[in-house]
Amino acid sequence: MGKPAFPGAHPLQAPPSWRCIDFISDIHLHDGLPDTTAALERFLSGTPADALFILGDLFEAWVGDDMRNEPHEGRCLAMLRDFASRRWLGIMVGNRDFLLGDAFMQACGAHALPDPTTLDAFGQRALLIHGDELCLADTKYLTFRAQVRQASWQQAFLAHPLATRIEQARQMRAASQAHQQVSEQAVYADVDEATASDWLDASGCNLLIHGHTHRPGSQPFGGHVRHVLSDWDLDHAHPRAEVLRWQASGLQRLSLA
Repeated sequence: MGKPAFPGAHPLQAPPSWRCIDFISDIHLHDGLPDTTAALERFLSGTPADALFILGDLFEAWVGDDMRNEPHEGRCLAMLRDFASRRWLGIMVGNRDFLLGDAFMQACGAHALPDPTTLDAFGQRALLIHGDELCLADTKYLTFRAQVRQASWQQAFLAHPLATRIEQARQMRAASQAHQQVSEQAVYADVDEATASDWLDASGCNLLIHGHTHRPGSQPFGGHVRHVLSDWDLDHAHPRAEVLRWQASGLQRLSLA
């Protein structure tokens, strides 16, 4: 599979009133992670950020917007709606929750963020992506991604009853958990830095912010700087939850674990 050409990006300009911007991703919310859900609720109620960008995989699985009426998902929607009533909220879909649609965004008051999006703030321009599309070494996943992002596949899948779709998602999660028990630490493909550098040059950005890889950290590459967001899990060993905060003074990581 060849290198993907830069598809163009949705431009955003931070208004002067934004003095503090938070970025999170890969929360993987589901009803089996009560402590992680509670941590997100505390964060949403306490952050001083004027804007919050969620860069994919807010949910472990999202099988259609009719899922928003399920008990746990309804609770998550309510906390997001409360935040969005006070601050700006943008949500990008990820590889786990790519079926988040207009009905969900409208119900929680969020802005749907195209992947990629550019954000101009504090005199710099950042390229925001989930990250999965640039993990070029993960060819099996990219083949799957190309299939499930097609409108015809999604229409056929969403035609199944909600209970059937939820059960399919639970089976996939159980298989993933079984795999993680065999391998103590899951190995995730990383973003192809040469392609990422091309995308940054094409978009006129000097910063790249993304999630997906579960390899949090910040490092320079190709004359640019990459900031990888943390996944969240406060229900198992090695608790982790980070926020990347952007202010005029720069970017800093905050641990909530």
